[in-house]
Amino acid sequence: MILVTGATGNVGSHVVRQLLEEGEKVRVMTRNPSGHAFPDAVEVVTGDLTQPETLSEALSGIERTFLFPVFHGVDGFLDVAERAGLRHVVMLSSVSVTWPEPGWVGEVHLRLERSVEASGLAWTFVRPDGLTTNDLVWAPQIIDGDVVRGRYGEAATAPIDPRDIAAVAVRSILDGRIGEGYSVTGPQSLTQIDRVRVIAETIGRPLRWEEQSEDWFRDEMARAGMPAPGINDYIDALTARVGRPTEVLPTVEQVTGRPPFPYAQWVADHAAAFGSASA
Repeated sequence: MILVTGATGNVGSHVVRQLLEEGEKVRVMTRNPSGHAFPDAVEVVTGDLTQPETLSEALSGIERTFLFPVFHGVDGFLDVAERAGLRHVVMLSSVSVTWPEPGWVGEVHLRLERSVEASGLAWTFVRPDGLTTNDLVWAPQIIDGDVVRGRYGEAATAPIDPRDIAAVAVRSILDGRIGEGYSVTGPQSLTQIDRVRVIAETIGRPLRWEEQSEDWFRDEMARAGMPAPGINDYIDALTARVGRPTEVLPTVEQVTGRPPFPYAQWVADHAAAFGSASA
């Protein structure tokens, strides 16, 4: 039995499905079991990473887990997990931990990684760069019109499909890839303007990018709930990527044996979210 936390999220939901496809028994832990639908084969238990007293049932009989970290819940989870006999933690982290200046986001994930390392449990860290699903933030604008407003349109990233992140995590769990830190990217360096173009081509509508001011961008990020240190980090990261292709890593294919999904495939699979009537 393998425990998956964060099983309702972009990555965790794919971890669940892929483990089931491999014939594994899966248990998911969620704060609200009745509020989510899981495959029939999944065992669902109630638990909250921020409340260690709720974790014993979820961890009973579990030796391997996919951990979606909660910033203030990892230490308590690790304490209960060690007593319960957990052996291997595969944790979702961030590629920013590998940067010379990790910034606020990277430092938070570094603290989480260090807590896992200090626990004495075997570990693997999966460190994605930007996710394709982040671009769903553009969906309301695309549904309402033909203009995508944003900032740093010429900043390039290699967005990765959550299915690929999950695939690296699943192989890490099943193959016992212990002590590895996998930085993962998608297969293409694409600016934000490039990605809007791909969306337009895929859904068959004319779209254009419209550059906005930094103050506008900061206000949008704040309204989305991003804390000020995270906004500063994000702006710094985008500024550094303007006019430069980003590094594309071979990790997904090396670990899984197949290439990662191209951005256009992810868009096609989510065309309805962008208002495509033909999806």
